[in-house]
Amino acid sequence: MALVLVSLCLFAVIFLYFKNNPLNHSRKFMVRRFMNWFPLGMTYAFLYMGRYNLAVSKNALGDMMTKEQFGLIFAAGTITYGFSFLLNGPLVDKIGGKKGIIIAALGSALMNLLMGGVTYLYLIGRLKTNMVLAMSVLFALNMFFQSYGAVSIIKIKAYWFHVRERGVFGAIFGTLISFGVYFAFDWGQAIVDASTLTSKGEPSAFRNFIQHIFAIDTGVTDATWLVFTIPAFLLVCWALIDMVLLKDSPKDANFDDFDTADASSDDPQMNDDKLKISIGFMLKKIFTNPVMITIALVDFTSGVIRNGIMQWYLVFAKETQNTNEAFFHGSEFFMKNWGLLLCLTGIIGGFLAGTVSDRFFQSRRGPPAAINNIVMVVLLIIMTITLMNNPTIFGTAAVLMTLAVIGVHSLMSGTAAADFGGKKMTATASGIVDGCVYLGSGLQSLAIGYLSHKNWVYWPLFLIPFAIMGAWLSFRMWKELPEATKKYILKQEQAELQAQQGVTNGSPATSN
Repeated sequence: MALVLVSLCLFAVIFLYFKNNPLNHSRKFMVRRFMNWFPLGMTYAFLYMGRYNLAVSKNALGDMMTKEQFGLIFAAGTITYGFSFLLNGPLVDKIGGKKGIIIAALGSALMNLLMGGVTYLYLIGRLKTNMVLAMSVLFALNMFFQSYGAVSIIKIKAYWFHVRERGVFGAIFGTLISFGVYFAFDWGQAIVDASTLTSKGEPSAFRNFIQHIFAIDTGVTDATWLVFTIPAFLLVCWALIDMVLLKDSPKDANFDDFDTADASSDDPQMNDDKLKISIGFMLKKIFTNPVMITIALVDFTSGVIRNGIMQWYLVFAKETQNTNEAFFHGSEFFMKNWGLLLCLTGIIGGFLAGTVSDRFFQSRRGPPAAINNIVMVVLLIIMTITLMNNPTIFGTAAVLMTLAVIGVHSLMSGTAAADFGGKKMTATASGIVDGCVYLGSGLQSLAIGYLSHKNWVYWPLFLIPFAIMGAWLSFRMWKELPEATKKYILKQEQAELQAQQGVTNGSPATSN
């Protein structure tokens, strides 16, 4: 049933993509662009599976990986991810998004294979080094390669999508993230369940396949390592598809390039093909732009909140179930369908935010981001109040948090960074913004891993100030748009006004 719902969502996303064509691109162009973003997006979704499978493995390993150890490993990866953009963002601007996404997929696949190997050796008692140290190093390297993914997808998007289309693409970006979360948590949990010797429930074809192919029915040990190795195999498959189908720009696919009306369009330096754009030049342009700094700070707060919810709910629920029988019944639905619920609400949140931005705020990203942050403040207060006494309301609020925070993240990292960075510096700009997301994630990983050991009530309380900060920062950029976008909108409004005047005056133009 879950797979059917996700498939329906995917078809709905594809339908909305073809439905949204404000620039009246040709059908041939729309189809070719779909052939570009779909494999690119699915690669990114499976990168997420190869990222959050660590959280699934933590629950599978139980006391063999404590909350504090999990927090340290995850923090090592997310902090590495955050700082790696200073290198990877400018590099992808030089080499292009196609090479970047292939590096991401193959590099992450290799690291996941190695993490699977460490887990296997640990389970059979042959690991000769400290597991936390080994997993921290490998997960950090995994996240280093993963950081190529986000900047690559946005780099390619910047050449293929006009600013007035990017709100909807931001929604597509949020949808791909949501698919990745579903793959990581629900498919990952299915892999764990199928590879566990004491699996409960009805036998399935997948479980029989896993247990016989990998011979875990011999009674030696669980095959938890498969939660790392299977995503690695899938990433290699998508990397091979990307090599064939991906193109960095319309020109590479035998179409004419077009003015996307982002920050590059109105910057003489960015339009000078003879000018060599150095890493220092790009970093200076971004770090001296107050709007870019605001976008990065908004996404920092979203990183704290997004992973603060996705990463810790299952840990909290499983731990609380062991001490509170009433909590078990109220949280069972959320635990069983966590990935699916995050996927569905993330898709809705991404499309709501993107559509509202393009349709009601002239592609301004600040207003819907501010609205979503206010919603998160309310939901976090509800979570604090219902933490231990109403698991149904608490779980619902946690899921709805994803709807709001994916909306903010898809607008900031997936859209606003490209708008204000411009297509020539998209990877650098979006990389710095996305890096701030994972610096925020690293902060929450260390803090909540420590605070939850004392009392779980500190978990939602810790997140509230960041939602308030996100709302304040979003309000500060309420009216912001790139100058080229303002000119484009003004030109469109003037054309519409002239057309209306022509109709009013009975102009012959009305026959057209």
